Amino acid sequence: MLTSDLYLELLKTFPPRPITSEGELMETQNQVARLLDSKELTREEKDALNVFGILIYEYEQKQDIVPDIYGIELLKTLMEEMGLAKPDIIPVFETEAIATDILDEKQPLTIQHMEKLARFFHVLPSVFLPS
Repeated sequence: MLTSDLYLELLKTFPPRPITSEGELMETQNQVARLLDSKELTREEKDALNVFGILIYEYEQKQDIVPDIYGIELLKTLMEEMGLAKPDIIPVFETEAIATDILDEKQPLTIQHMEKLARFFHVLPSVFLPS
């Protein structure tokens, strides 16, 4: 398999390395946020996000700083920490009814919801899944 020039350029811009400090963690998270701010991710950008996600995950597992919450519970926690209310997240779910059902735990989060929430909160979609 031939590695594309775009992927190599992404890696040259921010070479992936094991994370060994909080500063390196922040730099990696900022790189992830920059990539997630793109409207439509290319295959190469998704691959780079995957690599950065693995590095972040490995560091956080060693630090034991990852809270053991996910899914709707994590969504509610993020909303509370950021001072957000249901009207703030309606654009993520497209309708108030869906947002209400999810927050009331009457409807589960879909993969699409997790991807949109990840962009909204600048986190990896995988944080909404159980470990």
